[in-house]
Amino acid sequence: MTVGKLTPLGYLSDQETKVDLLNNEAIAKTIVRLIEETAGSAVTIGVHGDWGAGKSSVLEMVEKAFPDDGDVLCLKFSGWQFQGFEDAKIALIEGVVNGLIEKRSLTTKAAEEVKRILKSVDWLKVAKKGGGLALTALTGIPLVGLDDLVGSAVDHLKNLTMDKDAREAAIKSIEEFKKEKDNEPAGKSVPTEIREFREAYKELIKKAGIRRLVVLIDDLDRCLPQTAIETLEAIRLFVLWDKTAFIVGADEGMIEVAVRDHFKNLPELDVALNNGREAGPNYTRSYLEKLLQVPFRIPALGETETGIYVALLLLGRALGEESPEFAKVLSLGRAALSKPWEGKGLEFDAIRSAVGERFDEIVDALTLADRVSPVLAAGTKGNPRQIKRFLNALALRLAVAHERGFGNAIEQPHLAKVMLAEMFLHPTVFDHIAAAAANSEDGICPEIALIEDIAAAGGVPVQASPGDEAAPEESNSVIDEWKTRPDVLRWAAVKPDLGATSLKPYLFVIKDRKNYLGSGAPLPVKLAALLEKLLGGEMAAKSVLGDVKGLSLTEAVTLFDAVRKKMREVSNFDVRPAPMIGIAVLVEAHPSLQGRYIDVLEALPPDRVGLWVASGHSFLTEAAPKSRLEALREKWRKATKNTMLRNELEPKKPARGSRARGDV
Repeated sequence: MTVGKLTPLGYLSDQETKVDLLNNEAIAKTIVRLIEETAGSAVTIGVHGDWGAGKSSVLEMVEKAFPDDGDVLCLKFSGWQFQGFEDAKIALIEGVVNGLIEKRSLTTKAAEEVKRILKSVDWLKVAKKGGGLALTALTGIPLVGLDDLVGSAVDHLKNLTMDKDAREAAIKSIEEFKKEKDNEPAGKSVPTEIREFREAYKELIKKAGIRRLVVLIDDLDRCLPQTAIETLEAIRLFVLWDKTAFIVGADEGMIEVAVRDHFKNLPELDVALNNGREAGPNYTRSYLEKLLQVPFRIPALGETETGIYVALLLLGRALGEESPEFAKVLSLGRAALSKPWEGKGLEFDAIRSAVGERFDEIVDALTLADRVSPVLAAGTKGNPRQIKRFLNALALRLAVAHERGFGNAIEQPHLAKVMLAEMFLHPTVFDHIAAAAANSEDGICPEIALIEDIAAAGGVPVQASPGDEAAPEESNSVIDEWKTRPDVLRWAAVKPDLGATSLKPYLFVIKDRKNYLGSGAPLPVKLAALLEKLLGGEMAAKSVLGDVKGLSLTEAVTLFDAVRKKMREVSNFDVRPAPMIGIAVLVEAHPSLQGRYIDVLEALPPDRVGLWVASGHSFLTEAAPKSRLEALREKWRKATKNTMLRNELEPKKPARGSRARGDV
């Protein structure tokens, strides 16, 4: 598929999906059934999974299972909604109460109960404002229930080293709280008010005429630790109340981090395995398990499931999610997902039958899904959001290439394979691929062809034929490492092969993340260090001759091209330039570079070179380069206006009884 075929753009939304491509509807249906079967009691449910696993989509499905006019009322909140609030706990409580009142028109049906519970919420807000923020946070002295300490607390605040505006705001909060409390009946306290709040809440549920109130809380693991903990504590306030269910979508690991951050004095997890003792209690996990009674974890996708998911994403984009053809394909996908252990993905023949005449529209999408799924499954660890991000990045880069008029220079399958390496291989692997391609004349990284051959042979190194020289990868340190890496072999097996493809157009397309082209193209660390030595003068260059000999041919070529680029920046040729000294060391270490050495000499301006060019080539041992050098010497002799150089280049007649000098 070429760039020209990329219409429309086909961006895949990262929001809660309207179409279940992961078969997570099974989890949502189970949660709905649990809510129905426990309608007479309180329940808290956790929907867990890594970032991007599909938690929000599950909550969306649960919400849709309960119509607004039914006897189950569903309210949905995002943890981010409370992020900017002074107290997320109060904000959630107020949100639940207001949602209940609004959704069931209780302002008229239960005016007295509404007035009562809103007054309780206001009192809790004032209590939290004065006690929680002003005193507990700043002085450690709880205010509620300790009216006699208000005055001393204010005095204490005045003596604290803190911002003047913050101090004045805190003192004002305390004084306002004191005025509010002075107007309350005697004996008013937080425990009393919470008890009255609960009673008012129960009455409100009765007047609402609902069997169950379901509160969905999403994005809690994206919040700051304080917001997450305050939201959980607000849930705890409702935990023992009949007819209320909370469903929390969050990554357990992130919530555990929030718990540890908030309760800093919790004992550390005892994992004294070396002493043979059992692990001690995990207090952070216990906190979460006690609060969320029923956990559901969304599993990561395996390779088969990833293949089905990628195919459904791409086919939905190609066919349209509302089309009857995609509805049939989706049915095939769900059937395959119902038995993932069989390892059967979507079959071409079944899809062809399902989409009929539109099959030609989706061939490229099916091929792409089949090629990239194995690497995506491993690289993303089966995370749906990361899979979408890869496909979106591919589509957007193709679209940009199309708008810039790159035409057929960019092929979708080739770009997809380059991006798989960029995003999912170890950075050192891709850096070598990109640097080798960027620094070569033809844009090819030779190791790619070698590793692709090894991957095609099932990971077995290619053997040399009898009488041939050793297989090239046997003496290549890069390949020696790559062939031991499952991720590299998995990537190399992806079609199409890139071994004979110039990667420079593709490196240009992906330079939005890192520019591998131009003067900023990076060398691998080892080669960069050698480059510095090779450009450091004769002594420095010759000191690394042994290290240069230890390079693979591919590495030597990459380094040669880097030194050659430096040679192109030279303007004074009166004396031997430092890059030429480095090039000579490279050629001495790797005789196969002798032809490239002559290429460098041929590019020199004969009128501006010094006498050094006439000698110093004794490391040339092969017949073809030596013959080219003799022809070049003759060309210089005829072209140069430098009399001294022309005389130096004149063929030397051997002295009587001696041999011709060997240093050409």
